[in-house]
This record gives sequence, structure tokens and C-alpha cells, in this order.
Amino acid sequence: MKFHATTIVGLIHNGRAAMAGDGQVTFDETVMKTKAVKIRKIYDGKILAGFAGAVADAMALYDLLDKKIEEHDGNLPRAAVELAKEWRTDRTLQRLEAVIAVTDNKHIFLISGNGEVIEPDDGLLAIGSGGSYALAAARALLFANPGMTADKVVRKALEIAADICVFTNKNIKVETLK
Repeated sequence: MKFHATTIVGLIHNGRAAMAGDGQVTFDETVMKTKAVKIRKIYDGKILAGFAGAVADAMALYDLLDKKIEEHDGNLPRAAVELAKEWRTDRTLQRLEAVIAVTDNKHIFLISGNGEVIEPDDGLLAIGSGGSYALAAARALLFANPGMTADKVVRKALEIAADICVFTNKNIKVETLK
């Protein structure tokens, strides 16, 4: 059986960070849950994190990310690299099947178990089953409407992705940073 869990899109635009995630969890061809929450604020509400993949694995990674952020006094780039290093080298963590998107108002990263810490050039990233659709939609929205707010861009991009990807629904949760 194949587990499809989410679509997450994050953006830093005009000095504001926003992240949106859908609520659908699918197991094989069956929708198991429609109102899952896959985005959270961490580090006293200064950082947003979203995941795609196995939920238990993502929760373990959130805990480790929290620890790394605390260890590095909120320095997100440093914490992201340290998380990826530990994830890649620890035998237990290597088995985790998830990807994390994380942002503050300055940086946005995709972090994976392969040791990847990718900061996109345009401040925009998307992960999960409908990630490619959401990414394309967000880029088109920003091109056509450069004054659109970050939260509106991520919400609309996820709505568009939900119209295309069967593993993404329109039960969208958006979080922003001040």
C-alpha cells in the first residue's frame, strides 16, 4: 500500500512568511482523513514548519528541529543544516520517511533525509503529492499579481493544486508570521 499525505506550500514575499497545507491523508486509494493539520508554529511562533510523509516520522523530526533551533538560538539556517546532518548520519533517523519545509521571515528551506537543505532563490517552495502543482500555481500568481499577500498566494496555490492532485483537498490551513 502507498501512503500519500499532503501538499505544503511556503513563501516569503514582501517580508512576510506564509505556509499552507491541505488536510487530506490518503492510504492507497482511500481518503482516511480530511482535516489533518500539517503545519505548526514553533520557536515561540517565530518559525513555521510543514511536513509531507509519514506522520510519526514528521513528528519525530519536528521534535528534533525544535531542539536544534533552541540549541542555535533561533538561527534557522544553522539549525536546518544541523538537523540534516544528524538525520543523514543517525541510523535510526535514516529510516524516517518525511520531508520538512521550514521558514522564518528571512529564510525558507526544504530539509530531507538525504542531507538536502535547499533554500530556493525565489523564497517559494512546495512539497508533497501536489507540490509541483502548488509551486507552479504560486509562481504564476506572483507573476500576475506581485502585490498579492503571501497568505493569499499560498492559499490560492493550494486550491489550484487541489483541483489537479487527487491526494490534495481544499481543507486548507494557512499560517503566517508577523
